[in-house]
Amino acid sequence: MWLWALLPICLAVFGTVGIWVVFGIAVSNETVNITVRFPYISECGTYDPQSCIFSQVCNICAVLILWIVVIRFQQVRDYGQNSKVNFASIVLGCISSLGISILSSFRQSVLFGIHVFGAFLAFFVGLAYFWLQVWLTYKVQPSKDRRWVGPLRAALCSICTILVITMAIGLLFDTGYSSMASISEWALVMCFFVLFGVFASEFRHINCHQLTVQNQGLSKTQSINSGGIIMNNRTANRTVM
Repeated sequence: MWLWALLPICLAVFGTVGIWVVFGIAVSNETVNITVRFPYISECGTYDPQSCIFSQVCNICAVLILWIVVIRFQQVRDYGQNSKVNFASIVLGCISSLGISILSSFRQSVLFGIHVFGAFLAFFVGLAYFWLQVWLTYKVQPSKDRRWVGPLRAALCSICTILVITMAIGLLFDTGYSSMASISEWALVMCFFVLFGVFASEFRHINCHQLTVQNQGLSKTQSINSGGIIMNNRTANRTVM
């Protein structure tokens, strides 16, 4: 169902446009000076009025990411891959989305330590989540788009790993190339949005959702498919449209 495929696409488009709007406002009101060095994303979103937009963009993205993580977990489990790796992926995905919310809520100019902690959860834990998705891409059966999704996801994760290392070195050590670290951060975020967008190819195969409820020996199964709800129990079968 293409409706589910629109979710990761909306996240990728909304997040990309949102942070570049913040960058544009920061440059226009001269709160950052790109002639001195290229700013970090958080620097662009530190000062008003763009800080409000930055917080909203990050918080909305955090909610959308959490939604995508849960859907992907359920999709993989429905394919029969109810493994510890799949469970670890939903845990890492939730932690990463929480990190995005933290870094947007605590400005680096006010609470730098908490802001950096949120960035660590968002970037490092988020990267670990996507590496698990690479593993699941080759383990889940069936995988109709594995031939191109797997190599693309692995290549993007490799690029993200290099960018994370470059960014970390620039932050931890005074290498004299601060712009390289900030540019790596921007490139890393863009790659993350592309990685989330890749889920659209897999989500388009989702066509139903099943919920099973058992209560006092009575088993009911609800299947939602194409607008219809089918309810089954021991005594009666009926279809509600």
